[in-house]
Amino acid sequence: MRYLDKLAENATRHLAGHTSRRGFLSRLGSVLVAAPVFPLLPVHRAHAQKAPIRSDFAGTAQTKDPEKCNYWRYCAIDGFLCTCCGGGLHTCPPGSQAAPTSWIGTCVNPDDQRTYLISYRDCCGVGPCGQCMCRTTERETPIYRPQQNNDIIWCFGTTSMQYHCSTAALVGVAG
Repeated sequence: MRYLDKLAENATRHLAGHTSRRGFLSRLGSVLVAAPVFPLLPVHRAHAQKAPIRSDFAGTAQTKDPEKCNYWRYCAIDGFLCTCCGGGLHTCPPGSQAAPTSWIGTCVNPDDQRTYLISYRDCCGVGPCGQCMCRTTERETPIYRPQQNNDIIWCFGTTSMQYHCSTAALVGVAG
């Protein structure tokens, strides 16, 4: 124990003999001023980049059959598919009319792994189709952001508010 005491005493005496209180306070102040700048230095942060979030829907999406709910464009659809009701992916069946308003979604095409902007539009004026009901809530937003909420019947501006089916038109590449 005596050896450690002697070593600590010598180190303390050496430090006291070669530094001053003002010098110590000056160095301490410099460290305190410079410390907040360190996070701003350019550092390679490859480990901080997160992998893209892969949703449950994207993991099971397919590109072959547009009459199935797991068709890649239907990642945010809610309603009967117009492809099962006599219409197409972006066309309403005969006798119904497309609503002028729509909601949007961004879906990943499993063939090319790119994200596309999809416009979902309700077809109105005829009773409900009743075939191929799909309810996908991929990235659904609360009702206070209606442009991305699929729970609203989007038949505003048509001659009838009666819902028939929903289409999924490809708008373009997202981002």
